[in-house]
Amino acid sequence: MKKLANSSVELHPLIAQRWSPRSFDGAAELSVPDLTALIEAARWAPSSNNSQPWRFVIARRGDVHFAKLVDTMAGFNKLWAPKASALVFVLANTTNDDGTPRVAALYDAGLAASLLTVEAAHRGLVVHQIGGFDQAQAMSDFDLPATLTPVVILAIGKQAPAEALEDATLLEREIAERVRKPLDDLIVGGSL
Repeated sequence: MKKLANSSVELHPLIAQRWSPRSFDGAAELSVPDLTALIEAARWAPSSNNSQPWRFVIARRGDVHFAKLVDTMAGFNKLWAPKASALVFVLANTTNDDGTPRVAALYDAGLAASLLTVEAAHRGLVVHQIGGFDQAQAMSDFDLPATLTPVVILAIGKQAPAEALEDATLLEREIAERVRKPLDDLIVGGSL
């Protein structure tokens, strides 16, 4: 299923075709070269002062890390996310070595997640960003230091047909039209 962006100008196909499905092929495996490429794409994201504050917990379907991450998820996420081939827990190192706040860390980690998502699209994979999870539980489950801040969990894999979703509400969301706010609503100063 493709959902092209209804854009005011032509966009690169990787951007225009990218969306966040919930229907994953539960039999698809993510190869080591593909997973490595996704993390490499994230590694080469721009960052403030080249600080590279992003950190990742990598989990493959069937391993203990995967089960831990699914256990932290809220609501509907627990229904569809277990079929993803991999989960990547994205964190940001929000403290400089001298103890002062690293103010751009969350922005930088978001850029890394974005480049990972574009590389996934290039490789015929889909990514769904999951913000609905218990951050404190995830931090505790992986014994992570307080200098790291949870950002998002990325569900990665091959897309399955929408009808593979067994829950009616999830199916409805899956087939719904992609909607974005108009550009005018996003610009708060200046003009195009």
